[in-house]
Amino acid sequence: MNLLVAISEFEALADRIRKYPTETNHTPRRDGESFPMTQPVPKARRRPTRPAATAASGIDRVRAWFNASGWTPWPFQEEVWQAYLQGRSGLLQVATGAGKTYASFMGALAEAIDDHASKLSPQTKGLRVLYITPLRAVSRDIELALKRPIRELDLPLRVESRTGDTKSSIRSRQGKNLPEVLVTTPESLTLLLSREGAREQFANVRACIVDEWHELLSSKRGTQTELALAHLRTLAPRMRTWALSATLDNLDEAARAAVGTTAEPLVVRGHMPRPVVITTLLPKDGRLPWAGHFGLAMLPAVLDWIDPNTSTLVFVNTRAQAELWYQALLHSRPDWEPIMGLHHGSIDRAARERLELGLKSGDVKLVVATSSLDLGVDFAPVERVMQIGAIKGVARLMQRAGRAAHRPGATCEIVCVPTYALELVEIAAARNAIARGEIEPRRPMPKPLDVLTQHLVTCSLGEGFEPDALFDEVRGSYSYRDLTREEFDWCLRLVEHGGETLKAYPEHHRVRTENNRYVVSTPAFARLHRLNVGTITGEATMDIRFYSGRRLGTIEEYFVSSLRPGDKFVFAARVLEFIGIRDGAAIVRAASGKTNFTPHWAGTRLPMSESLAGSVRLTLERCHDGHYESKELEAARPIIEAQQALSSVPSHDQLLIELTTTRDGHHAFLYPFDGRLVHSGIAALLALRLSRLVRTTFSISSNDYGFELLTGDNLPFEELITPDLFSSESLAEDVLESVNLSELAKVQFREVARVSGLVFQTYPGARKSGRQVLSSAGLMYDVFCEFDPGNLLLEQARREVLQRQFEQSRLVRTLDRLEQGRFLFRRMPRPSPLGFPLVIERLGGRLSSETILDRVEKMKQQWLSDTASISPAASKPGSRAKRSS
Repeated sequence: MNLLVAISEFEALADRIRKYPTETNHTPRRDGESFPMTQPVPKARRRPTRPAATAASGIDRVRAWFNASGWTPWPFQEEVWQAYLQGRSGLLQVATGAGKTYASFMGALAEAIDDHASKLSPQTKGLRVLYITPLRAVSRDIELALKRPIRELDLPLRVESRTGDTKSSIRSRQGKNLPEVLVTTPESLTLLLSREGAREQFANVRACIVDEWHELLSSKRGTQTELALAHLRTLAPRMRTWALSATLDNLDEAARAAVGTTAEPLVVRGHMPRPVVITTLLPKDGRLPWAGHFGLAMLPAVLDWIDPNTSTLVFVNTRAQAELWYQALLHSRPDWEPIMGLHHGSIDRAARERLELGLKSGDVKLVVATSSLDLGVDFAPVERVMQIGAIKGVARLMQRAGRAAHRPGATCEIVCVPTYALELVEIAAARNAIARGEIEPRRPMPKPLDVLTQHLVTCSLGEGFEPDALFDEVRGSYSYRDLTREEFDWCLRLVEHGGETLKAYPEHHRVRTENNRYVVSTPAFARLHRLNVGTITGEATMDIRFYSGRRLGTIEEYFVSSLRPGDKFVFAARVLEFIGIRDGAAIVRAASGKTNFTPHWAGTRLPMSESLAGSVRLTLERCHDGHYESKELEAARPIIEAQQALSSVPSHDQLLIELTTTRDGHHAFLYPFDGRLVHSGIAALLALRLSRLVRTTFSISSNDYGFELLTGDNLPFEELITPDLFSSESLAEDVLESVNLSELAKVQFREVARVSGLVFQTYPGARKSGRQVLSSAGLMYDVFCEFDPGNLLLEQARREVLQRQFEQSRLVRTLDRLEQGRFLFRRMPRPSPLGFPLVIERLGGRLSSETILDRVEKMKQQWLSDTASISPAASKPGSRAKRSS
């Protein structure tokens, strides 16, 4: 009877908790309504009288807090909470703005409430929850989001951030006493794990949450995170891991990468309706350029669409494009300057943060941005999003669309602005791919040994490691599940004495044995290693500053090397005049006048993704059959029908090969529709294999749709191009022969050497320039090639070149598809609409007395003349000439 009374009293008390009154400025709760990642806390909020902490379980108090805030948990949130409390790890995928943060955190918070209520004080003190984010800029947002329920539930838990931007005073305090909840980045976490006493500080970690896992997964930062998680599981056996992702296809593999090989992960899919609506902005006259990149021809239409009273993000694909579009908008509408901003990764961080605050407060209404703003940061005020230029990927488009109306259940709309006519097909194809649920997978990197080498040194700091135990620990991470003991021991010898080649040099003796454990060799080397921890590498850059010393951002060294004093260029929304280089920085001053000279950063020409490429092929096939099912395809209909009339529009299983002769020579245009990098690889491969059949020399150009082989010899391409030419047999050997892989690998080895610690870029009080690092790494590469040709880091550099330059795994799949497909040859009087952009691509790198515009206009007039001469009947869909195969 007493038990029944107690249960009855408990239920009544829990019911009162769920219904206690509170004042909020939120809209009334609706069934199924949730919340964004962060919401402003009301300045004046009456704190209700709360019952004692022991009156209800932790999860009941969490639900009561949701109820008091006017929210109802989504089913996926309840599922993750219960799974966590049951000891499960896993991955949560749900749309952006649906409440992933609280879904992953509230289970751990409920557990902390229960531990505190049961007076288990040793288990409630010290670090309990780690929240890893790939972007340190969002750590403050996440910190505020996690603090809110803790503050309103009166819990004795501290929430703090630890990133590269954290003040030294806070770091010093954290060195002695970590908070219960810590928001950090992969690099800062690695540094924390390298400290003495890390075992004691991390022993009580119960939850590790990894945000934006899809952004980390397929990079070396993701591998670094995997190794850190594997080490944490050793230090804190009770730790559960939850990865968060918004757009990902290979969920099971991604979950295993986050959780490791020792546990079975749970994958939770949040089915929250947040449809992505894609619309397209077309020019008033309906005409688009035939080729182009920056898309400034669409400026009038963009100006008409923008509402200065509505918060808007205008996304572009490159930093140079962002600079030019910002200047164009400002020149056209100077009255918008107070409400406009420019955001990309090379602009100084403080300037970016000021812009982000203005966007959140509503003072800034229009921002031109690159991928620096397409994920992670919660900009609830943003209502409209625009994408200028090629889409490149399905998941990328969805991620950017998710910035609009960042609220649960709200429709996220993105307006696409094509820069030339063929991009209309991409937009329609992306919409079709989203409807079919086709999103690009992200694959973990297969055991990069440079990251492992860095991890070995990190583990040697503090108390050191035992090789057998660390080998088992590393094998527990998904990326290193196939690591052999020979490979592990090779990396161990490299950090112990530099391997067989470098053992005579003391600076490469990074660890030593002490009482059967490997520890760092000297305190000086420990400091040097901590300064260089991380896997983020890029092109060699230098600061750009005014004479006064004020920093504007970073600029790549190769661009600065081309400048002469007095040259003007656009950077950070300013016209600047280059003065010279001083103390390793580019010194500039503000300039007057106009210029279109803009830095072109390397690594910004993204290829079309595999999912989008497949959808483009299917969309074109539908057009060939006469199905123009969208506004974009209707707008592209004239150019598609012209392509059909002059040549052909291929089916998804056909390879269109156009042959033509011009004053430049004899051209073969091939259209696999599989992305720029794959096409570059196939073009180099075919050029090699064709040159084995006939002695000739080829010039090559490629884009996302196809590639061009140009030669001065009149070759019988119909006889030479056969399915055997696309065989993937002996692919590696042929690629090695077809490109200067040695030089490419030498450049790539700079990253491998920097990550593995063979060379350092940052020293106490100094930093090497990119050229110095490249020179040091190049010298080491030459030494290894001559004296240690089997060096595993050399092999890794070559593999990374093949993957990054040609997407090798995708290249194999494309070759297999083409080998099994049908060939469609067409003899042409001059390049077709599909070949036109390839010619422009090649002309862009050639010196001539004519401008590019002059030559484009000539080609355009010739093309229009050919089109006009074709009878209307011949241009109807389906009226193609007899196919040859």
